[in-house]
Amino acid sequence: MLCSRKVCPLMPSLRPQVSVERDILGSSPPSVFVGRYGYPKVRICPAVPPFTGDTKIYDTPEMWREVPVERVLEFRYSMILGQFRADVRRSKEVEVVQEMSLYDKPIDVEVSFAKPPSVRAFFDDVLPPFGASAPAKEVIIHSAPRPPKAVEKVYYDTDLRAVEAMSYLYERGVAVSHIQKLLSAGTLGVKRKLVPTRWAITAVDDTLSKQIIEEIKQYETIDRYRVFVLKESKNLFVAILCPSPWSYEWGEAWYPDTTWNRTRKVGVLTDSEGFFGRTTYARLGGCYYSSRLATAEYLRRIRRQATAIVWREIYPGFNVPIGVWFVREMLRKMYAGKYCEFDTLEDALRFVDKHSNLDVGRWIEKSTLVKRGRQRTLWEFM
Repeated sequence: MLCSRKVCPLMPSLRPQVSVERDILGSSPPSVFVGRYGYPKVRICPAVPPFTGDTKIYDTPEMWREVPVERVLEFRYSMILGQFRADVRRSKEVEVVQEMSLYDKPIDVEVSFAKPPSVRAFFDDVLPPFGASAPAKEVIIHSAPRPPKAVEKVYYDTDLRAVEAMSYLYERGVAVSHIQKLLSAGTLGVKRKLVPTRWAITAVDDTLSKQIIEEIKQYETIDRYRVFVLKESKNLFVAILCPSPWSYEWGEAWYPDTTWNRTRKVGVLTDSEGFFGRTTYARLGGCYYSSRLATAEYLRRIRRQATAIVWREIYPGFNVPIGVWFVREMLRKMYAGKYCEFDTLEDALRFVDKHSNLDVGRWIEKSTLVKRGRQRTLWEFM
């Protein structure tokens, strides 16, 4: 209700028209949502589609890398939230949400609503969207598989700190999205309580990337400049990896008629950190940390460190806020592909300019690390 259009760009016509009465039985991927307003008394919401079957893809961003955004929205609009209001530490509903978070395969869940769910969709800049919702009276888990062994271990180990539990799960192949779910549901750590899903997503991306960065700082730097480019779903992703010690920059250029830019000018913003990291929250929010995780994963995989300059251009028509998973998974896809090598930063920037719709000069103007890279360093004279 902000742009005065006849058809809202955030409500595509492809949205499934789900008709639900006061009770549903469906296969949850599983999916849970914990709100943040009114903390510590928040909304806790199991999410269930009104049908049974293999719905794992409905809430597993790691499976969306090759899926069109429109299809992902179909998955998400089909998820119906049953809303409970509860204290973050203990209630019957908290226990059910905690149990749901343990599984990595669909579980059959029945939800009884206090009134028929409304069809209004839920959007957030960090979270994937959800569909209909309504206050719920009861939620019952009818059938469920056994949780992964690594998840069982951290769940029953109440002396294991949350940070250590995240690392343990990640190193044993548990999906990042599942770890985020576990943290949000309050199943990790010593003093356990629910964590708003929005906070949990960024906390996991931040914590895991910090741990990986400490490891890659021990490696040699890459030998030449590497440039990765990916064009996907009206977005351009670019990474310039420089042969120098670890530092990181994330930048976003939002064109007019995109989710966060209703002006007539392209908005460009960057944020960065040096070798010793940062002590403040990134002004670009969750995407900063999700992109940093994907970048750190790549450097760890090749056992090298680098200064990473990563930029994203968002083009007109990209109107739906779909969550930070999009950045993390698109960068993972980009880093799995080919790259071009250059001897100088200037050559790398010229290459980027060929792919960018934005004059690379705009990026250079906003970039702290490009300016730093153009300065002569002490080791050049040794």
